[in-house]
Amino acid sequence: VFSDVYNGTVTFLPLEENTKGECWIKKCNIYQIQLTHIKDEEWSVSLVAPFPEDWFSDGMGYPKLAWLGNELLFKLAKWSVEEKPSSFKSTLSLISVAKYSKVYQDLKGKYKEMVKVWPEVTDPEKFVYEDVAIATYLLILWEEERKEKGLIKKQSFVDLGCGNGLLVHILNNEGHSGRGIDVRRRKIWDMYGPETHLEESTIMPGDSHLFPDTDWLIGNHSDELTPWIPVIAARSSYSCCYFVLPCCFFDFHGKYSRSQSKKTQYREYLDFVAQVGFVCGFHVEEDCLRIPSTKRVCLIGKNRTYPPTECALIDKQITQYIGNRQTCTVVMCDRRVGSNHTDHCGGVCKEAGSELPENETETAGTIWIPGFQPRKKVEQMRNCASLPRDFVDDVVLSVANLLLNAAPQKSCSNMHDGNTNTWNQGESLSLKEVAEHLNKETLKRLKSEYGGLQTLLKNNHQVFEVLNGRVHIRDWRKEKPSRKTEPEVKRRLSAEAFKTRLCWFFVHHPDGCSLPSESCPYAHGTEELRQSQIIKKKKHM
Repeated sequence: VFSDVYNGTVTFLPLEENTKGECWIKKCNIYQIQLTHIKDEEWSVSLVAPFPEDWFSDGMGYPKLAWLGNELLFKLAKWSVEEKPSSFKSTLSLISVAKYSKVYQDLKGKYKEMVKVWPEVTDPEKFVYEDVAIATYLLILWEEERKEKGLIKKQSFVDLGCGNGLLVHILNNEGHSGRGIDVRRRKIWDMYGPETHLEESTIMPGDSHLFPDTDWLIGNHSDELTPWIPVIAARSSYSCCYFVLPCCFFDFHGKYSRSQSKKTQYREYLDFVAQVGFVCGFHVEEDCLRIPSTKRVCLIGKNRTYPPTECALIDKQITQYIGNRQTCTVVMCDRRVGSNHTDHCGGVCKEAGSELPENETETAGTIWIPGFQPRKKVEQMRNCASLPRDFVDDVVLSVANLLLNAAPQKSCSNMHDGNTNTWNQGESLSLKEVAEHLNKETLKRLKSEYGGLQTLLKNNHQVFEVLNGRVHIRDWRKEKPSRKTEPEVKRRLSAEAFKTRLCWFFVHHPDGCSLPSESCPYAHGTEELRQSQIIKKKKHM
């Protein structure tokens, strides 16, 4: 990294290294950030990449050029002027950064091929490199724990809500015995082989889902199970630890409700999950992971704040805390919810002679809270994909006309067959401004879908571009052709989809399409339409 303070530039030269330790500059990914003084208190920040056509992206070490230009610059400008101190820990504060970097590069090289064969509909670059990064963190954390406690055997684990199972696969391969449990089997599970242990099962917080022989419980974006993981760890055994990476906001009995407006919702939720850990008798530590996600703060409980003889007291404390967070109706109906059980600490509590009274205990197999809603086995599609096509088309046309008719109009020169024409790009509006122009019934219908209006507009990426909360009409002349570095499967799908749908601009835009027919990936008229070669995946609704 070369910093030129006088000229206001920082230049990044990526270095590659081979097995012999020889280094060279990856020229195609050189980039520079420039700070320019315009006048008075006005400054601008810009990005320069000398070889944009050859840019290589792997989603992690080498981010996408569009992300650098559209997302990073926006955030740099924001960070430069705000004075709000961060409420989060610095990245990788609990482990060695040097060791992390080395192990991460090793694992990345070992598992990068997963990106090419990823069978799920999710983004392979994000999920593969994110799970590699989380696995790296856990491996180093566990190695340091073995040194601290004088352990020889590698820790065992259970990943609750394991999803695609890649994290389990990596940890198993790296010598840690463990398994992943999820309510729904994924297609990629079949690719791992028998050495990766994955189970399709519903987890209900209760006596039947305790793990007394497990060293660590993992909750990686575990949704409704997130606040329960410290509880399950505390009640599994005195030596059981946990690692959670909270994402969606859930309480013990459903969606989490905010109680403070001075904190961000994310910070408030992290504090809640940390508080659960404290109530469960853990010394809770917080760290920030180096992953491609906005939700990257993890909470770790690996040491207890109480001796084994106080196990029953802590268990009673947990019961009262869970009960207090329920609605008054639930608490009045059953005061015994989540009460103490004799097996939670491997008999230690019984030996200590501090059991709860008989009327406070429950039979084995009890669910700790009534009304707990686990994830459904069949995932409900609520991403605007199930909305009627006519409804979607009407919304798309309404929003496009709103942008096209907004003043002042933006017209861009375009060359068609040697003639210079102006093509109306319309104006950009915030999502809030767009929503204000739609009728209440339309908004109500969109609100029932995850993401609502923004998701619908992003789904219709042929027409719209949504950047930093603002909606623009997409100008296809600015879209760069597929890079050579793009995964083979994406290039193949793009080729198979060519001219299989009508061009929205050709049909609806007052100036037609900004591209000539031979350059546009969509059909200019029904005579250009090709039959799709893509096999439609059956979706079980």
